[in-house]
Amino acid sequence: MPQARHPAAPAVITQKCFKFDTNQRFKSTNRLQTLDICDELAHFAPQHRARYSVPTLGPRPCTRGTGAAGSPAGGCRQLRSTRMETAFSALDLARVQFAFTVSFHIVFPALSIGLASFIAVLEYRWLKTGKAYYKNLCLFWSKIFAVAFGMGVVSGVVMAYQFGTNWSGFSSFAGSVTGPLLMYEVMTAFFLEAGFLGIMLFGWNRVSPRAHFGATLMVAIGTLISTFWILASNSWMQTPQGFEIVDGQVVPTDWFAIIFNPSFPYRLAHMAIAAFVVAALVVAATAAWHLLKGRRDKAVKKMFSMSLWLLLVLAPLQAVIGDQHGINTLRHQPAKLAAIEGLWETEQGGTALNLFGIPDMKAETTHYAVSIPHLGSLILTHSWDGEIRGLKSFPPEDRPNSTVVFWSFRIMVGLGFAMIGLAALAWLLRRRGRLYEAKWFHKFALAMGPTGFISLLAGWVTTEVGRQPWVVYGVMRTSHAVSPLSTQQVSVSLMTFVVVYFLVFGTGVYYMLKLMRKGPALPGDTHDDAHDARPDRTARRPLSAANQLIDAA
Repeated sequence: MPQARHPAAPAVITQKCFKFDTNQRFKSTNRLQTLDICDELAHFAPQHRARYSVPTLGPRPCTRGTGAAGSPAGGCRQLRSTRMETAFSALDLARVQFAFTVSFHIVFPALSIGLASFIAVLEYRWLKTGKAYYKNLCLFWSKIFAVAFGMGVVSGVVMAYQFGTNWSGFSSFAGSVTGPLLMYEVMTAFFLEAGFLGIMLFGWNRVSPRAHFGATLMVAIGTLISTFWILASNSWMQTPQGFEIVDGQVVPTDWFAIIFNPSFPYRLAHMAIAAFVVAALVVAATAAWHLLKGRRDKAVKKMFSMSLWLLLVLAPLQAVIGDQHGINTLRHQPAKLAAIEGLWETEQGGTALNLFGIPDMKAETTHYAVSIPHLGSLILTHSWDGEIRGLKSFPPEDRPNSTVVFWSFRIMVGLGFAMIGLAALAWLLRRRGRLYEAKWFHKFALAMGPTGFISLLAGWVTTEVGRQPWVVYGVMRTSHAVSPLSTQQVSVSLMTFVVVYFLVFGTGVYYMLKLMRKGPALPGDTHDDAHDARPDRTARRPLSAANQLIDAA
């Protein structure tokens, strides 16, 4: 019987009807848990089909079931519709679980990345000027950083385990690339952070000020190195290169090409700046809270001023990087770009930009579209009549969910403009000498505090949902990456994660908010007693750094 090669399954039996089960084998079976792929191979990404010797197959006739032989309504189609009648498959629930856990996870590293660098700058200013309020701000934000760092580590461990439990197909197929990249992150970034974190949190009176600043700087650098490796791995899944497929598994051939893949520079810059923006908004909102409560001491004013200066620089820069990232996406992931823009037709002579609308995947149109002619071409191709492929030019099974990414992208962009507006208003008020007195602006800054996290999550939804139906873009489908788990098994783990995450991380968020409400030390209270080296005290644990100067109530 003829056979062909496929990256997700070494043996493909070309008979009348094919099944792909979660054990990564093609076979004919009547089990409803398997995925019918009578025409699956026909839609393998064209640019990879010849490279991996995947046969060009169209929909094949199937004589099983109630339909007529050779009819599109035959047994294979009937089995597919039967499967779709179930509310959620194991694949759907596994995707929901991963989205839930990664959404909880990403907010903590993003905050800790930004805060680590902010604390390093504050400590440098303290060493340079000797002003006590800089040290007080260091001590205050170090406590919040400690909680965010701890929550990020705990949730990150869960993320790593999921690759083996829920996504063993992906781990088996691409683990030779993603595994080493995660190992590099642990060996270089995590060890660096862990090695100096104790000195940063508890070494104020145990080492010299310069040595302490060096430890703080190493922790900040470690967070950025971690960002580098994680984004390298994720970007490779978006724009894979530097590998071959051997016996159904990815084999690296060029590590430089793998790490510095086409989307990596844009996505690394976009994420790093997003983390700084998240931290700037949290710092500004915290300062605004205390300004509204009547505090006007140097520490509160300084963190308000510094965060808004940072936002004035980074918010417009983020928009520029986002524009370049969009051009890169158009070149390497055109289906994602079309879904983001809600474009269905490939228009000649210029493409309009849909500002708003409701994309309809079934009707293949965007209802109630509010469009500006030629603006899509101007923004995305930097030319008046540039061509952008519409979703109809891609097979239906290769299209991302435009309804989701259309709006997640607009939420991200809309909040980005609001951040630019906040920074611009701060600049105007600063010039007029009203920055610390305009209560309406303080309320605006306080309301903008969570928007960094919302924008961050909306951006990740856009990039990850926009990559579907691929887990490795154009190479491996998400449906081929899931582990052989039942719906019941994934349901139990998902419900467990929901309960535990809301309890554990809800407590962590509450604790950070309580710290923020307490605020930095008042003039005359240096916080030093909390960090004295006392021989009668036991060694502190990392999270105990956040347990100082908090009201018992």
